[in-house]
Parts: sequence; structure tokens; C-alpha cells
Amino acid sequence: MTTASVPLPNWISYGLIPLINLLLAFFFSGLVVWWIGESPWEALKFLIQGSLGRGDAIGFTLFYATSFIFTGLSVAVAFHAGLFNIGSEGQAYVGGLGAALAALALDHYVPWYVTMPFAVAGAAIFGAAWAFIPAWLQAKRGSHIVITTIMFNFIGAALMVYLLVNVLIVPGKMAPETRTFLEGGQLPKLDWLMALFGLKLGPAPFNVSFLIALVMCYLVWLLIWRTKLGYEMRTLGISPSAAIYAGVPYVRTVIIAMLISGALAGMMALNAVNGAAARLQVEFVAGAGFVGIAVSLMGRSHPVGIILAAILFGILYQGGADLSFEMPTITRDMIVVIQGLVILFAGALEHMLRPAIVRVYQQIARA
Repeated sequence: MTTASVPLPNWISYGLIPLINLLLAFFFSGLVVWWIGESPWEALKFLIQGSLGRGDAIGFTLFYATSFIFTGLSVAVAFHAGLFNIGSEGQAYVGGLGAALAALALDHYVPWYVTMPFAVAGAAIFGAAWAFIPAWLQAKRGSHIVITTIMFNFIGAALMVYLLVNVLIVPGKMAPETRTFLEGGQLPKLDWLMALFGLKLGPAPFNVSFLIALVMCYLVWLLIWRTKLGYEMRTLGISPSAAIYAGVPYVRTVIIAMLISGALAGMMALNAVNGAAARLQVEFVAGAGFVGIAVSLMGRSHPVGIILAAILFGILYQGGADLSFEMPTITRDMIVVIQGLVILFAGALEHMLRPAIVRVYQQIARA
């Protein structure tokens, strides 16, 4: 039996190994900072203070984390069914159209808590619809889901630019964006939640979509580990031939998994469109769909792990912005390098240390 197939306790697989990989990522990031002539400890201090040291900093960190939770869940659901959905970026983009249309139609007439379910449904439906064609092509024609979802990112971006420039733009304005939503179309900030901990939210756009993201985490956990459909998806992801032989309907399972995945990606728009900007803008996704891939890998495609990984990337995004301000020699490009190292060690090199850890664990178990 190879070390890759040796079962390990969950606290090692989902706790110790990711922690070691993360420490390695920060160690090599510290070497990069030291190499350019700055103190790694000072850089770490600014990174932590800038992301967790103040109420507004925590608000920005959790705001970014909210978007990453949605896209991380999107990638995870598809991954459990053996599908690598690279299209969360485009699905979130198109999902923003559904959320914005709901707000534009209702914000004059009803309060936000009435608009919110329609915005959630609109974002989910539009995101799922954008995932349907790649799902159908994979299930019925064998077209690889990675290629089709990547291509649909570009198609979705072009479609949204066209709509914002030619259809949804406010007459007389140069900016390609919709009008600002009234209060009935905006998701309120969670300043009351921060106040429970004695913190002030300030200008941070931390909003109700964070609570929606947590609800989605629970629902995804129920779906994957407590339902027949979830069992079929996991079986298909582990062994498609065995799943089909056991009677799992391949076409139906693939399409449903991708529809759920697209819906979760589309709901990311609630955070940016209805929460932060209160309008639909060009490129509001800002790469969150691709970060969701790293978040899902780091979180082992489990909702709890995804929440923790999303908060980590929220820290890197918010703390990185503060770090580049306090240490001008550490540019935004350097922050991207640090984020890349975290992805490399915690995601791509997930099993780099596993053989050595397995040997140590076996020796301790025999002893």
C-alpha cells in the first residue's frame, strides 16, 4: 500500500497537514520579504494588524471572506461529483444580473428583507443557468467541464459588459453601471454584530450576505453528507464507473451538481452588488471565482474548512493592502506572490509532506 492510500485520522488529514503546509507557505513568504530587505516579523505584524487589529479591518476581512465562501462552496459541490468547475467567476458575474434585476424592480416598493429572497433567488437562478450548458455538454456530449466553464467565463464577461454599456446604464452617465439601489434593494451592514464584540464597523461593507453564506455552508453540508443525492454525487466523484454500475444516473447527477454549483457562485454577487456597491458594475467579481478554487482546495471541500480558508484569504487581501501601504517596498505584486505561495503549499502541494507524516504516524501507532 502506498503512503497516498494510507488512511489517517481526520485531525491529521484536515488539521495537522494543512497547518504545516500553511506554516511552510508563510516561512517562504518571509524569505521573500527578507530577500527584498524588509523584516518578515514587521511585515507579519502589519499584515495581522491591517486585517484583524481594528473593527473596520475585521469588517473588510469578513467582507472578502464572504465572497470566497460562496465561490469556494461552488467549486466544492462540483468537485464532490468529480467535476472541476472553473467557471465560478462567470457564474458569479451573471448571477449579479439576477440580483440586480430583483433590486431594481422592487427597491421602490418594499423593504430590503422582502427584496432579499428575490435577490437570492435571482442570483442563484442566473448563476445556475450559466452553468447549465457546460453541465449538459459534459453529461450528454462528453465535453470536458474545465474547458467549457473557462470559455463561459469570457462569454459571460462579454455579455455583462454589453448589457451594462448598452442596456442597463443610467442615461447620460459615462460609467457602465446601473443606478444605485434604494434602501429597499440594499443588504444592510452587520454593524450590530460587530457591536456585540465591542467593535465599530466603520466604512467596511460587511453585510447580511455573510449570514446567508453561513446558511449555505450548513445546507451544503446537509446535501453532501446527509442526502441520497449527496451520496450519489460523492460516489460519482470517487469512481464514475462504479457509480454508473450501481445505478447512479450519470446525466442527472452531473447536471444537478453543476446547477447547484452555479447557483452558489451566482449568490456571491449578493455581497458585492446588493451589499457593498448597491449597484451592478463592471468586473465586480474581481477574481473571487478563481480564489474560490484555492479556498475549496485548502478547505478540503468541506464547509468548515472552506470558512477557515476563506477567512485566511480575507486576511491576505485586507492585510496585504495595509502591508503594502505601511511597507511601500512590498508592492501589491508581492502580496500576490505571498497569496500564490499559500495556494502552492496548501493546495497544489497538499500531499508533499504526507509520506513522511504517514511514516511517523505508523511508527507511533506500532509503538
